[in-house]
Amino acid sequence: MENSNLHFDVIISGGGLSGSLMALSLSKLTKADGSLLSIAIIEALPFNQTKSADENTLFDERVLALSHGSANYLAKLGAWQYLKGDASAITDIDISDRGHFAKARLTAKEYRVNALGYVIEMALIGKAQLKALSDNTITVTNKTVKNNTVTNSATENVSAKRNIHWFSPDSITDITWLDKSKDATGKSHVAVTLNSGKVLSAKLLLGCDGAQSPVRKLAKIDVTCDDYQQVALIANVTTSNAHHQKAFERFTEFGPIAMLPLKPVKVKVKSSASGASRCSLVWTMTPSQAEEIKQLSDDAFKVELERAFGSYLGAITHVGKRDVYPLVLLQAQQQSYHRMALVGNASHTIHPIAGQGFNLGLRDVEVMADLVKNALAAGQDIGNFALLHSYQMNRSKDQQQVIQLTDSLVTLFANDLPPLVVGRNIGLQALNIMSPLKDALVKKTMGY
Repeated sequence: MENSNLHFDVIISGGGLSGSLMALSLSKLTKADGSLLSIAIIEALPFNQTKSADENTLFDERVLALSHGSANYLAKLGAWQYLKGDASAITDIDISDRGHFAKARLTAKEYRVNALGYVIEMALIGKAQLKALSDNTITVTNKTVKNNTVTNSATENVSAKRNIHWFSPDSITDITWLDKSKDATGKSHVAVTLNSGKVLSAKLLLGCDGAQSPVRKLAKIDVTCDDYQQVALIANVTTSNAHHQKAFERFTEFGPIAMLPLKPVKVKVKSSASGASRCSLVWTMTPSQAEEIKQLSDDAFKVELERAFGSYLGAITHVGKRDVYPLVLLQAQQQSYHRMALVGNASHTIHPIAGQGFNLGLRDVEVMADLVKNALAAGQDIGNFALLHSYQMNRSKDQQQVIQLTDSLVTLFANDLPPLVVGRNIGLQALNIMSPLKDALVKKTMGY
């Protein structure tokens, strides 16, 4: 093992949205000697630095609602400059219950911000993060590993700046936790064996590898998984009326419908599918309902969506590709392990009803990066128990608050029992007149 060992400060399992964001958050941190942290990213899908970020396939085409706080953090990291031109601001949010009187409205103006959040394709966020990372990136191949050291002859003279090393396509097949008594260097660390046969070691291992996290499974961290018995039907649609940067959350007998404002598509020939009325649809329903609706022709689907959503945006004029994703609540029973922590979907996967999934994971990244930064400044071991315990305590509270919010909304608005109907309509009305309740909701959904 020692003969083939490549040592880094941090190993990140997963190079997708959370993994690349985690690497970007750590990429400028320096050690006591002034050198940058050395970071290895292990990613199962192919990544090639010679390709542009637009050509990499690490991210799918779903749309995300970025909170105000998330956008600010991406700006701090230097990624927002690549995103802001494609992001659609949410200046207003309308919340309503189909067939009932109550409505609530949240406005950016009321909170003295330009936007409550932003809507943008997931792939564009990932590509922006890779672009922000590109100057620090080395793609590791057998040719770049010599004498147990990662080199890059094309960039050796540029150098010390390139501290992000991609091992891709590759995956972690085994983890060994080595304490001082077993380590010839006299320092505790964690070692991972890759499918390629390479062995890497580090002071800290971060699992950013999704809901089916390989490192979480290798560490034997248990999860609780609650199936909502619901799916999200997702499509891009256009409407006869412009959205004017307003997002809608509409509760129906099928389930909640979110209509999120999108930027017009940049095309040479203008069409109804590319204009200022383009929205991302997220429609929650049962699997059987989704199967029936997915089979409808585009015209029949438009009619069904108009019936459920109402006339807020006029007629549905165009429907894009429809995809269906199952909805579950997954929670890891612990956020950390010996020299290891879980980040993003590896730790928690939640219902999309309030659009908080990615934003919650982003705050995982932000907290971990701050803890590592503080440990480095104090000359401490970045994989020490106190740091990982602090991460667990900090993130558990935020995660439980968001999970309780989303679970409560699912229970309250997916049920037509008369007492709940009355209660939720009173609650929606209360949002408009009770500032503390409204302020607390807006603060959490804005990511603060």
